[in-house]
Amino acid sequence: MNTRRLALAALTALALAGCQKAGPDKPAFKGIDLTGAEYARTLNLTDQDGRARSLADFKGKVLVVFFGYTQCPDVCPTTMAEVAEVKRSLGADGDKVQGVFVTIDPERDTAALLKAYLASFDPGFVGLRGSGEQTQAAAKEFKVFYAKVPGKTPETYTMDHTAASYIFDTEGRVRVYARYGAGAQPLADDIKLLLAETKK
Repeated sequence: MNTRRLALAALTALALAGCQKAGPDKPAFKGIDLTGAEYARTLNLTDQDGRARSLADFKGKVLVVFFGYTQCPDVCPTTMAEVAEVKRSLGADGDKVQGVFVTIDPERDTAALLKAYLASFDPGFVGLRGSGEQTQAAAKEFKVFYAKVPGKTPETYTMDHTAASYIFDTEGRVRVYARYGAGAQPLADDIKLLLAETKK
């Protein structure tokens, strides 16, 4: 099975996992509802300042996790810009939203590069990186697909990867799979629903 079929199979599985209708006590997310999913439960990598981080560090905030790489031409910068836009649009509640970017290209994405890249979107965003093995383990835990695509030279490769964000509630539980291309408004709507849960 080629890499594109693997990616399609992964997305199909996620879609089937999210084919649940909203009930009286269940929020109607715009993205795929992952409430109760038995994956995306751990994330242990080092941030752009060299500190070991885990999902527990972000409890109390709605967390948006995205796997990408800094040399990505479109999907990654668009996604991070949308998360930053949503944070700004929420006013004071924006402080309760945390963007996390996990690099799938630790070979080129140094801590310093991650820091500069994320600061261009929001100074509060956290970048995470690990060894090749740690990156593979994190991607497997989140069911994220990624693969290196050779370029004209060894240094100019690109990366195919899952184009979606994972949204966690303030208790650190994965709740929503937000597909790329939906825009900032559906992302904002789902984040508002999760923030509203903490106010009940």
